[in-house]
Amino acid sequence: MTEPILLSAEVAAALAAGRAVVALESTLITHGLPYPANVETALAMEAAVRESGAVPATIAVLGGKITVGLARADIERLAALPSGTVRKCSRRDLPIAVGLAEDAATTVAGTMIIAHMAGIRVFSTGGIGGVHRGAPFDVSADLLELGRTPVAVVCSGAKSILDLPLTLEVLETQGVPILGLGTDSLPSFYSRSSGLPVDVSVATPAEAAKVVAAARRLGAQHGVLLAVPVPAKDELPTERVEAVILQATAEAAAQGIHGKRVTPFLLGRVAELTGGESRRANLALLINNARVGGQLAVALCALENAGQRGVTARNDDRDGSSGPLRS
Repeated sequence: MTEPILLSAEVAAALAAGRAVVALESTLITHGLPYPANVETALAMEAAVRESGAVPATIAVLGGKITVGLARADIERLAALPSGTVRKCSRRDLPIAVGLAEDAATTVAGTMIIAHMAGIRVFSTGGIGGVHRGAPFDVSADLLELGRTPVAVVCSGAKSILDLPLTLEVLETQGVPILGLGTDSLPSFYSRSSGLPVDVSVATPAEAAKVVAAARRLGAQHGVLLAVPVPAKDELPTERVEAVILQATAEAAAQGIHGKRVTPFLLGRVAELTGGESRRANLALLINNARVGGQLAVALCALENAGQRGVTARNDDRDGSSGPLRS
């Protein structure tokens, strides 16, 4: 894609200086949370990125312009727009939103694409999409994007309303490494463990950065997933969440809800059935993942800057020698 993108002055300066930048999505503003919680959460995520020493870059399409680094006024405007008036923008939707000069909020896939276009290596979100329960051919574009766009995605696994075993199978097929931060099990969004294995457990974001840096050196064209469990104090028991999801799924089927309407219905119904506890867990993991994303981006910049200094030093040695380098 060669469509020009608009960078905020802060994001442009950070990228030019080789500083850490973290991409953030905008669907949580327009589709994921009610007003004013959507504004509060988006700003809290940006603050968490800053606390980690990185620069936040919330991404959206504004009037057909791909924009990286929304101003607070942009966030507040998108958050206040009537439900259903903003396009949910994945890969297939980007040319529509740009061509028709629309406002659009980026999904995980859409945010990954634009982040990569801008040169941003790390993206933090809540949960990725996946394979829908009872519909194995209904596969989120997020999974395919992870297989073809080299951006590190920090999340709390896939949303637990999905079929997690099948989601893992698709990620394996796409060649996406899954790292667990302090865990050897894939988080289950509202719960800290699904019982399903990750590819490797890492102790810190700095250790995860070594894998992301290695993927770049190897020329990998896929993403890397860093799975971060919801904070323990905000976790919901797996058995309780599963019972609620089964009830919500049955209600969706009985009401003939399908396609794009399923996920928002299920998330909203789960929030109702848990008395708002699932929404509180969602907010907690969003902010925590933004913080971890900032730490990962800072560690990745440090690794790459150290590598560049090493290359410069070796080149200086080579230039100053009268013959080939010897060990």
